[in-house]
Amino acid sequence: MFRKLPGDEARNLVTTTPDTAVVFRPAVVTTPAIITVIILVSRLIAGLVRTLWRHPIAVTVLAVPSTLCWLYGWRVALLLSAPAPTGIVAWALIDRASFARLIGWRLLAWWRLIWIYRRHWQPVMIVSGLGKHLRGRDYLPRLGKVTCTAWADRVTVRMLDGQAVKDWADRIEALAHGFGAPSCRVSVVKAGRLVLTFPRRDPLAVPLPAIPIPDVPTVGPVEIGIQEDGSPWLLNVHGTHKLVAGATGAGKGSIIWSTIRGLLPAVRAGLVELWALDPKLMELSFGRTLFGPRYAATPEECAELLEQAVKVMQERAARFGGHQRSHTPTVEDPFVLVIVDEVAFLTAYQADRDLKRRVSAALATLTTQGRAVGVGVMAALQDPRKEVMTIRNLFPDKIALRLDESEQVDMVLGDGARDRGALADHISPVPELGAGVGYVRLETSPDPIRVRAAYVSDADIRAMVTEFTPAGGEAR
Repeated sequence: MFRKLPGDEARNLVTTTPDTAVVFRPAVVTTPAIITVIILVSRLIAGLVRTLWRHPIAVTVLAVPSTLCWLYGWRVALLLSAPAPTGIVAWALIDRASFARLIGWRLLAWWRLIWIYRRHWQPVMIVSGLGKHLRGRDYLPRLGKVTCTAWADRVTVRMLDGQAVKDWADRIEALAHGFGAPSCRVSVVKAGRLVLTFPRRDPLAVPLPAIPIPDVPTVGPVEIGIQEDGSPWLLNVHGTHKLVAGATGAGKGSIIWSTIRGLLPAVRAGLVELWALDPKLMELSFGRTLFGPRYAATPEECAELLEQAVKVMQERAARFGGHQRSHTPTVEDPFVLVIVDEVAFLTAYQADRDLKRRVSAALATLTTQGRAVGVGVMAALQDPRKEVMTIRNLFPDKIALRLDESEQVDMVLGDGARDRGALADHISPVPELGAGVGYVRLETSPDPIRVRAAYVSDADIRAMVTEFTPAGGEAR
């Protein structure tokens, strides 16, 4: 009979004598104690070197007072060490901005690296599926540098071999909750390396008042709000066509009127013409005298105005052909911005098929050929589905405000935009919190940018009309 053997070795043994006792003794290799000590000491030294390399300032702050105390006593150590923290505190109180830029954010990044990310890295990676536990060993993505700004943490990560960006983009909600952040965004640095952005607070939670009208005429970029990092949101209206999508009350009017507000000095100087299509008779009609004869409300008037814009575009193309390839605004050839509020009413919900065909053909012509000759289009709509707006891909720059469904985010900003952090379907429906908040995806970058447009009130529009409507009631 077989004796009890370790593991499954018994089934691998064969004998022709049933009564023979088979004994299996596994080979045991005894490691000399000196080798074990060498391994432990080398690991300790490697850990100390790694700590010194990663945290030189923190090690110095602890090591210097300890050394002084050991050599000269605690009184001398306190006397010599006290001026440094006192000076740092005074610096922080006197010049907070420079202190934060040079020291404050670095200290905060070190603290959050140790207390938040490194402490929770292994469980978050394993539970979210981004790390693997094989044969008793954890294979984890490598946590890199942490950088703090005034509103967010930027965490550099080296992916595991074989991982794709989509693996991380599909788990942004798990990463956000795992590290205690309201959201997470994924951007690619280079092959194999990512940057995870975890906001600590929302700098766009407070409504932004109307941006002051520029003193100098400008065609763009026009400042219409702020970005999440606190920098101005500049909209390049002269460079590309714009599509603004958002549910009712999302703040499409804030973007339209902020753009108009920034262009008014250029309109007065004759460098810009604003052509307004207002089929809802609500948004743009409030300041219709700013547009003069280039304002249309009925579907027939909208179709005619769009066809006039096509004629202007074709006439310029005939003159520019062979002489210039880009447009520079002048009084003779000003930049023409065609603003269409609720474009879906003209392209999808219009009962007259002939009017629908004329509007769609004119918009397609303007968006494919108008950019080079100084004719731009800014269109706003609520429903971004393809059957509603068949030419949405002809708008290089798109802005997604609050949307009703998660699928609509990729319809507006392109495939993968929501996975990269453009959570437009999570924007608050409360006007004070979410009106004018959205995500922008430019033609030069696949990463969405969170922004908020300034709110232009009725009083602001009245002041604009009073100041910039010439005598006679028509804007130039």
